[in-house]
Amino acid sequence: MKQFYFLTILLFIGNGLLAQKKELPKPDLANVQYGTHERNVLDIWFADTTKSTPLTIYIHGGGFVGGRKESLNVQLLQNLLQSGISVAAINYRFLAHAPLPAAHNDALRALQFIRSKAKEWKIDKTKIGAFGGSAGAQLCMWLAFSDEMANPNSKDPIERESSRLTCVATSGGQTTMDSALWQEWIPGFERYHTTQKEFYGDLNSEELKETIAAISAISIITADDPPIFMSYYMNPDDPIPSKKAQGWKIHHVNFGIKLKEKMDTLGVEADLEYPTANKNYTSRLEFLKEKLL
Repeated sequence: MKQFYFLTILLFIGNGLLAQKKELPKPDLANVQYGTHERNVLDIWFADTTKSTPLTIYIHGGGFVGGRKESLNVQLLQNLLQSGISVAAINYRFLAHAPLPAAHNDALRALQFIRSKAKEWKIDKTKIGAFGGSAGAQLCMWLAFSDEMANPNSKDPIERESSRLTCVATSGGQTTMDSALWQEWIPGFERYHTTQKEFYGDLNSEELKETIAAISAISIITADDPPIFMSYYMNPDDPIPSKKAQGWKIHHVNFGIKLKEKMDTLGVEADLEYPTANKNYTSRLEFLKEKLL
């Protein structure tokens, strides 16, 4: 079976993947089906049911093999709601269900489904953001930086809805899915073997190259794309830790640095947070409030 080098899949941190002490408040709507698969469900909390509100979508991490919408950070949820921003949290298919970009297509479907419910749910469809960690961050960036994916001629009214976001906030996000660039950018990164089929199905080398480029933020970012706030938990010159080095490498700040460099040249706003960084926003909450309110 053809092998190619890629990341080791982990269940890792990223926007509250670790068990929380606080329990999420009950959603206003729970497990709303947005697609045909059993994991095509979302929860939604409304900030105000008397008027139209902006909304941000939480996309969980988990290496495309695990994770769940309930990992949404409780305090962040409460702060967003109190600020007047409604929040949705989605599940999506794992690699065990279908190879990439199935998860990406699910995230797109969820976004378009929410827009299709804008009138009923009193959501301002012109003010929708997304946030998430690691694999969730990767999905958020793909949504944010892809060209418009609405199909105005579709018989499905959901597919006619816009795919564009107002802003995106990420934690530990991989800004490329190209393992060759991982080797170039990330200190001490070693090649991990994973089958092509597990990640992307049966693709030839050219198809594989095209698929990886199509879902990588660094490849698809253009000058008309929305702003991003990126968070990482290490400094660029920090030494490789003796413990949990693997997770440290696959969430390395150099991913964010490389994307910010490209976005700066394009004139697209990119704020980068790490321990010693000079940043424009104190937190992803402040960023989301600034962009959505």
